[in-house]
Amino acid sequence: MDHHHPGLHRVDLVVYPGFKALEAVGPMSVFDYANVHLRQHGRPDGYTVRVVAARRGAVPSDTLMALDATHTLAELEAGDAGCTVVLVGARNIEQVLASSLELVNWAARVAPKVPRMIALCSGSFVFAAAGLLDGRRAATHWSVAAALQQRHPRVAVDADAIYVRDGHLWTSAGVTAGIDLALAVVEEDFGHALALEVARDLVVYLKRPGGQSQFSVPLATQSTAHGGVRAVQQWVLAHLDERLNLAQMAAQAAMSERHFRRVFQQETGQSPSAFVESARLEAAKQLLESELGLPLKTVAARVGLGSEQALRQLFVRRLGIAPQAYRERFGGKGAGTAH
Repeated sequence: MDHHHPGLHRVDLVVYPGFKALEAVGPMSVFDYANVHLRQHGRPDGYTVRVVAARRGAVPSDTLMALDATHTLAELEAGDAGCTVVLVGARNIEQVLASSLELVNWAARVAPKVPRMIALCSGSFVFAAAGLLDGRRAATHWSVAAALQQRHPRVAVDADAIYVRDGHLWTSAGVTAGIDLALAVVEEDFGHALALEVARDLVVYLKRPGGQSQFSVPLATQSTAHGGVRAVQQWVLAHLDERLNLAQMAAQAAMSERHFRRVFQQETGQSPSAFVESARLEAAKQLLESELGLPLKTVAARVGLGSEQALRQLFVRRLGIAPQAYRERFGGKGAGTAH
């Protein structure tokens, strides 16, 4: 099936029992759509994808789906590896590491032979255990970033990155971030225009704004167990257009400022002021996406930021993009237009 020609990239997708199905299928779809668009331009296929596991045959995932491995890890190690090897992550990476030492040792041995070695999501734990990430930057799912850093202090874990490329090693954040990484691979191999065509087909951003720490602030308040803290969070969301301070929030919770700050930090993992800032950013993003004609100074006022300058500083610091540029990229009119 491998009709080799110059420019054909063979991708070996490495799976094992319990791998995340969506993490495997997402990048596979990206490479498949890249082939479709290359053909439309009268060019040959750019990718051939193989499923690889410890043994040939059906490999069960974390869902009802299984993938059929046509090649083995031993074959890749013997020099049959493609130019890109993609190791898929798992929900319970601790269990995988405990039961699959062979996978860690295999990664250590094969990495120097492969031009592009990729770990998706928690798969970065396998690379780290193999010593591949020492002295390098790496990404992983936000929920296990602290654990990866603690276990492997020589790895520079970027907890907010969607994906990281350091030399020939690539790592990504959780689940759908594998699609972002695969699009970046297509862009490197075949250019920006083709990667953009694929992204449009999949209805995803070619380069999504901000990092994986972006979240829905109203949704986050629902997961706060402490009733008093949750009530304050909801009060903040209802009064974002006002000047909010610690004394007001503590009064809402009927606590001293010192006690409130400590309880809030303990319950939410962030300070009260950090929560207010995140809430203001989230509200401003929603206004920029939906209220296209609203002046920036009005957006700033509605979310409790004193000036357009303060709004700009917040966006640049947290998202790396100015408010006007964010609106142009993600405003409702542009987002709903077919290109």
